Amino acid sequence: RTFICSFPDCDATFSKAWRLDVHLCRHTGERPFVCDYEGCGKGFTRDCNRIRHLLTHTGEKPFACAADGCNQKFGTKSNLKKHIERKHENQQKQYVCDFEGCSKSFRKHQQLKVHQCQHTNEPPFKCNNEGCGKHFSTPTRLKRHEKIHEGYACKKENCSYIGKTWTELVKHNKESHTDLVCSECHKTFKRKDNLKQHQKTHAVEREVYRCPREGCERTYTTVFNLQSHILSFHEEKKPFSCDYPGCGRVFAMKQSLTRHAVVHDPEKRKLNLKAKRARPKRSLASRLSGYIPLK
Repeated sequence: RTFICSFPDCDATFSKAWRLDVHLCRHTGERPFVCDYEGCGKGFTRDCNRIRHLLTHTGEKPFACAADGCNQKFGTKSNLKKHIERKHENQQKQYVCDFEGCSKSFRKHQQLKVHQCQHTNEPPFKCNNEGCGKHFSTPTRLKRHEKIHEGYACKKENCSYIGKTWTELVKHNKESHTDLVCSECHKTFKRKDNLKQHQKTHAVEREVYRCPREGCERTYTTVFNLQSHILSFHEEKKPFSCDYPGCGRVFAMKQSLTRHAVVHDPEKRKLNLKAKRARPKRSLASRLSGYIPLK
């Protein structure tokens, strides 16, 4: 699921509901988690920040260093990590460079291999794909390169999409598999434009698109419906015709033809009828907004 900020002119999105809650505090200025220590009253957007702040009053240091002979304690996990890196890191280095005249040591084998490239002038990680043989300085770069040969496959069930790049796969997942959630009512959508259209139903004054043609007072809740009206009613243009034998219906918009084509496809029609039987009755606002009900 993707959680989207509902404030005007803000396109922020989050993968978790609590992240959206923290973000909304930036707009409202609210600090819901208040320090209850006597005389303090400082507010925070997250409870974990309040708890960490409370340690400054109590003097408690719950994070103890586990190194032999070290009894140091710290108020935060990040301060403990800094201490270990500063005081004990050298004790943990076990991978030593064996090139003549070099005695550098490293905590990880990968760090040693990357360092040794300076001696050999050849990156240590080789692509084993037939006909390639390129070398890379880190496993991450090698792995990224290998995707060029195999592509980025979508891991969603019953989806055979393979992107040429990671960016293409991310775009595909956002457009095809991500549930977008309305922050007002928590309804879910597959497409961002449908979510934005739905969010207009929560507005005090709904945006209405009025036909600009002289003498016509028709209004619509979507640009698509307005465009369809102008083309078919005023300009009498219906360039998209159904080529199914014996049909011949014509439409002003390509999307309308695509929706109509399902009528002639027995399998798709069967699926649609099943979905309609299982789907609860939808409100007018729901149908206009493109909202996809939860199954």
